[in-house]
Amino acid sequence: MTLLEQITQEIKTAMKAKNKVALEALRGIKKELIEASTAEGSNGEVSDEAGIKIMQKMVKQRKDAATIFIEQGREDLAEKENAEIEVIAQFLPEQITGDELEKLVAEIVTKSGASSMKEMGKAMGMASKELGGKADGKEIANLVKKILNS
Repeated sequence: MTLLEQITQEIKTAMKAKNKVALEALRGIKKELIEASTAEGSNGEVSDEAGIKIMQKMVKQRKDAATIFIEQGREDLAEKENAEIEVIAQFLPEQITGDELEKLVAEIVTKSGASSMKEMGKAMGMASKELGGKADGKEIANLVKKILNS
């Protein structure tokens, strides 16, 4: 079952359950996937990898929006964004954080042979390829910088 088919099934389930938040989030995912599949230069389908990247972007957008809403005292809108994040996160791979991520990034930096900040691109390339979809890119970059500066 493709990601788009899976999302469509979940939309039907959310409609039957009358879950408005889930329905809105799922329709948003489906919209983004369809736009990506019909974009110029596309072969008409979105790979699961590309779908994961799209959904990670959607999660990041919602986190940013929730932060702004909280700063402006609109907790009601921030709660909606956070609820949508939970729905989207169901379709993402398990995220690696904390000590485990730090250990993996350290191994990748060692494998890449990078020893200074000048070689950060090489280490980031390998880290992004190996950890893509499993960890936040900003967090990976911060860890690579920390390791290369030490």
